[in-house]
Amino acid sequence: MPTPAEELRGAGLRVTAARVALLQTIQPGDHLGVEAIAARIRHRVGHVSLQAVYEALNALTEAGLVRRIEPAGSPARFERRVGDNHHHAVCRSCGVVVDVDCALGEAPCLTAANDQGFVIDEAEVIYWGLCPDCSDRLSTACTSA
Repeated sequence: MPTPAEELRGAGLRVTAARVALLQTIQPGDHLGVEAIAARIRHRVGHVSLQAVYEALNALTEAGLVRRIEPAGSPARFERRVGDNHHHAVCRSCGVVVDVDCALGEAPCLTAANDQGFVIDEAEVIYWGLCPDCSDRLSTACTSA
């Protein structure tokens, strides 16, 4: 597995402390907002402006090293799982986001009923519901009422 510096160089990006820290910060399975990413980066390297974090995220997203997801009603979140065909499930109660592998395996995993002339190469799906913890809390609240 390449180091963050090697990933940056491989994508044609300059290696900076903020970019390296950002790549080290977002762990597999994370779907972090900008504020959480900035706090973790600051813990690693000291002061980094929010603007520098936004700029690094934009550069890394454009380079394909980070993926930006935007569930409706939520701020953008970022993850390191890129280049595969996966989707997300979002809890309506607590907002947790988890990865969901595509049932069909190949991109795009859905076929549009009418593609309007587009050559579609990707489908992005967000499933909405309650995570196990929120579902259990709701179930417990209903039985104890």
